[in-house]
Amino acid sequence: MSEAEYIQETRRWLRYAHEDLQMAGTILAHETIAYRHVCWLAQQSVEKALKAALTFLQVEFPWWHDLDTLRNLLPDDWQVKAEFPDLAVLTEWAVEARYPGDWPEASEADARFAAEQARQFWESIKTDFAQRGIKIE
Repeated sequence: MSEAEYIQETRRWLRYAHEDLQMAGTILAHETIAYRHVCWLAQQSVEKALKAALTFLQVEFPWWHDLDTLRNLLPDDWQVKAEFPDLAVLTEWAVEARYPGDWPEASEADARFAAEQARQFWESIKTDFAQRGIKIE
């Protein structure tokens, strides 16, 4: 891939991440919702933002949902890496929000926490990209 193609693919990952974040907020604003959907979309937003950063850096990444593993592939000079040292709680929603199992249902508090963590992550990674000349709308 050329550098322009890497930038284009990076922007595509970022667009998907932002759409997931926006949808999480939209769903959370409704009175009758399944909170698990908000949790899952928040996790997906962070995962896609991380994969955008790795695409930009041309770092190959595993196709799984462990946010800490993905974050740890970033160089240390990315502020998002220092600001979010533990994404394990959000990682859980990659599976637990999508399938019934031996775990508790997502609560309103879980959904609000996940959405806020994803929003803060988004703001942080936007700063990281801006420092590298990639402006995100």
